[in-house]
Amino acid sequence: MTRKVILLLFLLALSPMAAGQEFSVMFYNVENLFDAVDDTTINDEEFLPEGTRGWTAGRYNRKISALARAVSAAGEWELPSLIGLCEVENEAVLGDLAFGTVLSAGNYGIVHTNSPDQRGIDVALLYRRDHFSIAEVRSWIPQRPEDNPFTSRNLLYAKAFRNSDTLHVIVCHFPSRRGGVLATQVAREEMAQLLRAGTDSLLSVAAEAAIIVMGDFNAGPDDDIMNMITRGDLLVNVSGRLVTADIGTYRYQGQWEVIDQLLVSPSMAEGSGPFNAVMESVRVPDASFLLVDDPDYPGKKPFATYSGFRYAGGYSDHLPVIFNVRYR
Repeated sequence: MTRKVILLLFLLALSPMAAGQEFSVMFYNVENLFDAVDDTTINDEEFLPEGTRGWTAGRYNRKISALARAVSAAGEWELPSLIGLCEVENEAVLGDLAFGTVLSAGNYGIVHTNSPDQRGIDVALLYRRDHFSIAEVRSWIPQRPEDNPFTSRNLLYAKAFRNSDTLHVIVCHFPSRRGGVLATQVAREEMAQLLRAGTDSLLSVAAEAAIIVMGDFNAGPDDDIMNMITRGDLLVNVSGRLVTADIGTYRYQGQWEVIDQLLVSPSMAEGSGPFNAVMESVRVPDASFLLVDDPDYPGKKPFATYSGFRYAGGYSDHLPVIFNVRYR
């Protein structure tokens, strides 16, 4: 990235968000953003210099720079106002990304809580502090008996303010389908019910509440899990517009899937509140540098950091998803 482009990005990032102006909201699964330092409280041995992936400080720094480039390109030179992230190890890696790269021009704040995930991978939110302030943060996890603790990712809730207007943001990373859909179905339904309960609670206080839910749901827009979440028009799935044969955020056995999704409350979809979702703006940024030839199937796939256990030096095995919101 040239100095001229960096300066332009910096100037654009400083622009305040006025009434009537659109801003972007982005979600990105950043594929195992671990530092190279051992944390004895979690199972991070795989991502250490002596670990099975040979994860070093040099590789970590290259990934941080690459992710910043991906975010900058996704925002089309206007840095997103809100960025939901998943597969991040801790607040330190978020600080390196937000403050140690070109993203520092966005004046981002960090919302993060530690999840019960045994590998220590969390969800997080970056927000532009010149656009929003954060009044409240909560971590939601299912209530279970002591002999059956929950050991996956939490739901991260943040109550954001723009002037006197409230925007509720929930970031998710549902349990993986690894090991078979049926084997993880109970845990995924548990998270869907928790998300429904949290969203319903917000809407019971204010029926016109502005809510954005974003995350890696490990399911497509038409999956039963997503139908459970949106049932009764509780939420509107903006990402449903992306379901075509050649658009997706993740590629599995040559097929694109939209498993990283953005949902909004009805008031945002209908344009009846201060935050209006621009439904047709939803898109999957697919700059050429984010893709690589798929050696096993025709076409391209996301340029991942690892191909199996082989270091590939890419960005992520997912593509980001982004849409615009009009503030009035």
